[in-house]
Amino acid sequence: MTSPAPTSRAYPVPSGRTARRLEWPHLPPNLRAYVERHCGSPVVEAVSQGAGFTPGFASVLTCEDGSRHFVKAASVKAQRMFADSYREEARKLAALPPEVAAPRLLWFLDDDWVVLGVEHVEARHPARPWDADDLGACLDALAMVAEQLTPAPEGLGLDAFVDELADWPSFWDHLRTTQPDLPHLEEAAALAAGFAEGCAGDTVVHTDVRDDNVLIDGAGKVWFCDWNWPTAGAAWLDSVFLLIGPRGDGVDVETVIAGRPLLRDVPREHVDAVLALVTGYFLRQADEPVPRSSPFIREHQRWQGQVCWDWLCERRGWR
Repeated sequence: MTSPAPTSRAYPVPSGRTARRLEWPHLPPNLRAYVERHCGSPVVEAVSQGAGFTPGFASVLTCEDGSRHFVKAASVKAQRMFADSYREEARKLAALPPEVAAPRLLWFLDDDWVVLGVEHVEARHPARPWDADDLGACLDALAMVAEQLTPAPEGLGLDAFVDELADWPSFWDHLRTTQPDLPHLEEAAALAAGFAEGCAGDTVVHTDVRDDNVLIDGAGKVWFCDWNWPTAGAAWLDSVFLLIGPRGDGVDVETVIAGRPLLRDVPREHVDAVLALVTGYFLRQADEPVPRSSPFIREHQRWQGQVCWDWLCERRGWR
């Protein structure tokens, strides 16, 4: 008997055009001068990067000498949460082993502004809807990164995945209030509550692997960006997180899982528990107020929650 085709949900936000970022002219003159000194030449063009959901400065700078640089910046006073995130990203990038496919941190400022000078990679994001070639390349790269980052390097100072997400099962309490008639709600909540059993490990887990945090260069090499909040956990977790977008785009991810050494032997219950966990998180977050600085974040979270719920229901035979 053949399995049903996966449900496809049209992605509701403008892919690659979700961020409302600071532009180069918005930076203080003294900060622009500081950046130019580190770049080694005056900036003649600044192209803001439209992917993602944060308002911090993130631009590819082209200098008078023809060099290109990727720079991120956030004001400690006006954008404290994002400045903290960039500071943490700088610490993590500096501690990653050089063989890992992540753009290198070249220089860093932590003052009134947190500024990162990061290796520029001439590359593109994976195509949306996802296609088999891009997905295969990304999963191959994730398997390699998982091998390189097991055990997690001590310099990263990571918390455990199961500790970082220990409160997430409680997000189903929100759904008990807002969607009390959701079929199989209690079964899903119970799955989420048991997520720790299969998620422990000593591999670095990026935790936010999705198309806008992935780059594919002209040689086909895959790079993983935005290492803000990695944790230590099971080696297969990032591969499952990556499959959320393709699943929503209509890819038969169960066939993908069956063909992947890193995924095919993971107990079904463990994958189901993680899907239940992130479903509760995404659907709860989607009901939060929409921040002015990120007008598409709630739609994005709602879409991901619905995709994970569809996927979980199919795997559990709930429809």
